[in-house]
Amino acid sequence: MRLGLVALLCFFSAVPLCDCTPPTCYSRALSLSSEIMTLLDKIHTFHRTKACAEVLPVIHIDVHNACISNKLRDLLYVVLNHPSQSCREKPRMVLLKRKVQNLYTIVTRICYRDLVFFTDDCEAIDTGRSSPNLGEDRLQLLQEDR
Repeated sequence: MRLGLVALLCFFSAVPLCDCTPPTCYSRALSLSSEIMTLLDKIHTFHRTKACAEVLPVIHIDVHNACISNKLRDLLYVVLNHPSQSCREKPRMVLLKRKVQNLYTIVTRICYRDLVFFTDDCEAIDTGRSSPNLGEDRLQLLQEDR
C-alpha cells in the first residue's frame, strides 16, 4: 500500500503541470502573431539575417484588424520569393515562412468565422499606430434642440 502511494506521488511530481484547456482558434492566432513578431524582431537584429530582413516589409500583426489577411499574404509572398536563395534557406527564414503560412491558414480558413475584427485600418498594420476613424455612422452625435 505504501509503495503504491509513493509511486503515485512520484508520478504526479514528475508530470509537469500544464494548461488543461485546448487552444482555441483565437488563442492560437494570438500566440502565433506574437511568435511571428518576436521572430521578425530577431531576424531584423541578428547579424546573419540582417541582410535578409532588408527585403521584408514592416508589419505589425494585429489579428483584430480586417486587413490582416491581405498583409499576411503579402508578407508570405515576399518570404517565399526572396531574391536571395541563401536567405530562403536560413533556418529563421524557414521558420518565419512556416509560422506566417500557419497564421494565414488559421485566419483565412480554419477560424474564418470565429475571429472578430474591430478595425479595418490597414495603415495601422504598416505603421503600428492605429488612428481611429470614427464616422457619423459609428458615433452618434448628440445635439440638444434649443
